[in-house]
Parts: sequence; structure tokens; C-alpha cells
Amino acid sequence: MTATAPYILSGNRMYCNYCPGYCCYRLKGATLLLDAIDINRIARHFNISDGEARNKYIVERNTFKTRPDGSCIFLSNEKMCGRCTIHAARPRQCREFPYNDPCPYLEREDLLNIIQPKVEESLQRLK
Repeated sequence: MTATAPYILSGNRMYCNYCPGYCCYRLKGATLLLDAIDINRIARHFNISDGEARNKYIVERNTFKTRPDGSCIFLSNEKMCGRCTIHAARPRQCREFPYNDPCPYLEREDLLNIIQPKVEESLQRLK
């Protein structure tokens, strides 16, 4: 008889469809690394040149600008889930997260304690 692994919600990528965007907030020391392919995809999404995309959306050569609360500039504050406004053109790092691992924001209370107040604050604007 073989034992089955326990079901872990945070290991199910389906959860991402209902997530308020925990991974869309930059934590201290974290960086979303964008490469030329990501920048080109975003530029095509907005029908602008790569250079225009870099000037409008990129800081420090390889990451998105963020809002004062640390959230991605493409994160919508108009809804509670499916908040990425460039989902079809999102960068590779966003597409691959959490890299076949359980979502760290659901697994680690310390991360959730940092992110959840920021998410709740941004979602207060929905009221």
C-alpha cells in the first residue's frame, strides 16, 4: 500500500486564479528581472517601441517601476483577483512563479504578514 502526499492548496497553481496578487508586491531585496524578450513582449502589448517601454515602465535597466506601496505598476486596484493588467504579456518570471514549488506567500507566515496589509490597503480602494 502506498501513501499519498497530503493535498496542499499552495501547491495548486489554480490558486493563482483567485489570489489577490501577493507576488506582485516587491519585498525588500527582491527584484523582478526583465530580459529583452520580456520588454519586447510588453512593448508589443502596448504597440510601442522597446525604448518607449523601457522609458515608461522600467527602472534600473531590468525591473518594473513600482507604486509607493511596492506594488507593480500593472497591478489593477479595481478588482480582487485577476489583477494583472498585462497578464497576456507578463514577464517570464511572473509566468513561471512559483517555479513548481508551493506559493511561498501561503507557506510562510512571515511573508504573508508583510504582504497582506499592503494587499488589504490597495483593495480598500474598491469600496
